[in-house]
Amino acid sequence: RHSANNTPARAFARHQAGTVIVGAGRAGWQMAQALRSRDADMPITLVTSCNGDVYDKPLLSVALARGIALEKMPREQGIEAARRLNVKLLAHTQAIRITPSSRQLRTSRGTLRYQHLVLAHGAQARELPQFPSALCWRINHLQTYAKFCKALGGSHQSVAVVGAGLIGCELANDLALAGHSVTLLDVATRPLAAVLHQEQSAQLLDAWRSLPLKFMGGVHISSVRAADVHDPSGKKQITTDSGQTLTVDHIVLAAGLQTPNQLALSAGLAWNNGIDVQAETLATNVAGIHALGDCIAINGQVSRYIEPIGRQAKTIAASIVGGPPKPYTTSRSLLRIKTTSLPFTV
Repeated sequence: RHSANNTPARAFARHQAGTVIVGAGRAGWQMAQALRSRDADMPITLVTSCNGDVYDKPLLSVALARGIALEKMPREQGIEAARRLNVKLLAHTQAIRITPSSRQLRTSRGTLRYQHLVLAHGAQARELPQFPSALCWRINHLQTYAKFCKALGGSHQSVAVVGAGLIGCELANDLALAGHSVTLLDVATRPLAAVLHQEQSAQLLDAWRSLPLKFMGGVHISSVRAADVHDPSGKKQITTDSGQTLTVDHIVLAAGLQTPNQLALSAGLAWNNGIDVQAETLATNVAGIHALGDCIAINGQVSRYIEPIGRQAKTIAASIVGGPPKPYTTSRSLLRIKTTSLPFTV
């Protein structure tokens, strides 16, 4: 038997005594997969503020030039993934507060009891006061990316990308290859300064010379405003500390990520540049709560890359389901930088 949202009825009957996962990105779905591979009957509930569709987030920074249609980006609809894994999916649902003493998660659709809670809600674009939300794009999810593509329309636009790190450089490269006029700005004097050697950055700049892409380094932005105060949906104006001005159709903020702390603080979780978890178990300081993916920090260090997520999910699943433990180990992994004009592996 299936319920109205196509989740097997037996999941509804027992889900409150099982595991609740917050977040339906790669970390959330891999966590559900790891649990289900160990226990065919464990009640699993997945809470997410989006529709839960399964897609590869790295595609967001290369899809325009590749001509990947938006409807082709999800690999699986959330409702189908939930059915396949026998998971109760609460889509378009906000996780609001955790009460560890009674093992309850309050959501915008009611309160859930849990035996185990796994936080996999990721990170979000860093909020900076000089970048008003109404004037700047923060592209961290497929839904926002779809709105951005719609705003670009079919004509060539001028776009300022603020932040020349991994995402900023990939997105600037992709927009320029798609024919848009791009200005890439950063406080550093060269692109990808944190991961590339100076010579490699120079090679990347040289590869960009044939594209409508200009890099401005050593730039500190003091303000962003609507070029026409009576039309905030029109062009935007960027002003730097040195008095330079730049007027563009769109501004994309790619100046790093930060972990939202609302749930962690509500539960009394230790915090150290992210949700502080034990290095080998990924358990928090509160019984019954684990975390993985972009939202965690180990000894204050974040690792917001794809490769560790699968191993993290298996570690937590072993702890929740039982059996031989699978200690998590941090390790350096290959980083593939998809600046397709000149890609790097570091």
